[in-house]
Amino acid sequence: MLLCVYNPVRSYFLQAVRSIVNQTMQEWELIIVDDGSSEEHRDVFREAAALDSRIRLIHKDENRGLAAAMNEAVSHAGARYLARMDADDVSEPDRLKVQYDFLENHPEYQWAGSNTDLIDDNGRWGTRKLPEIPDTSDFLKYSPYIHPSVMFRAEVLHECGGYHITRRGEDYELFMRLHAQGMRGYNIQEVLFSYRESMGTYRHRDFRSCVEEVRIRREGFRRLGMHSPLAVFSIIKPLFVAFMPYFLLVRIKKKARKEMYVERYSDSQTF
Repeated sequence: MLLCVYNPVRSYFLQAVRSIVNQTMQEWELIIVDDGSSEEHRDVFREAAALDSRIRLIHKDENRGLAAAMNEAVSHAGARYLARMDADDVSEPDRLKVQYDFLENHPEYQWAGSNTDLIDDNGRWGTRKLPEIPDTSDFLKYSPYIHPSVMFRAEVLHECGGYHITRRGEDYELFMRLHAQGMRGYNIQEVLFSYRESMGTYRHRDFRSCVEEVRIRREGFRRLGMHSPLAVFSIIKPLFVAFMPYFLLVRIKKKARKEMYVERYSDSQTF
C-alpha cells in the first residue's frame, strides 16, 4: 500500500492509516512518503509509523507533488501488487483481500478499482458508481477510475515508466497512457473505499493548471485515437471551468452531489 502525504490533517491521516492496519488481509506493507511536510507535522508521522511494524516511513525534504512522491514510493516497494490511497480517505476492512483475489483470478486486467462511498465531516453522503469495464469513451468526462481506490500489478507501473510529472491530473494521464498501450482495468462493483469530498473541495483551479489539463487531455485523446467533436469539447472544457463564476460551479457540483446521494440512499436510509 502506497500513501503519499503532504501536511496531513491529523485525524484524517490516522484514520486512513488505521483502516490499513485493520485489513482482514494481513500480508501487506504500508509505505508512507512524507512529501516535504512542514516540521510541525513530524509528530503525526511518527505516531502513524508506531501503529504497526509493517509501516515504513520515508521523509523527503522538499515538496515535489503527488506524481514524484508516487514514483518514490513505487521505487521502494517490492510487492507484486501496489495499492494506493490518499491521506484523508478510508479503506473498508476487506478492500485489499477483495482486490488481491480479483487480480489473482483475472489475469486479463492490469489493475482493479472499486465503487466508492463519498464522505465529509458529517459522514457518508453519497456514492460514486464507476463503469465496470471502462473503455475509451469513458475518458471524455473524467477518469473512469478513482485513483486512490486502485490496486495495480506492480510490473505495470515499473514497465510504463511510472507517473509523469504534471501540475495536476497525473492519474488521468496515467490511465489514458495505459489504455493506449492496450492495458485494461476493472472497477469492482462493490464499495471498498470511502473518498473524502466536500464543497470545500471545489475551488477554482489556477489558469496554469487548467492549461496543463488541456494538454493532458489533448495528448491522451490523441494516443487513444479520439478525434470526435465531443473529444474536442472535452479537451477545452477545463478552460470553461477556469472562467466559470464560482457560484455557478458550486451550483453544478451541488446538483451532482444530490444525484449521487439519491442513487446511494434512495431506499430511505438515514445516517
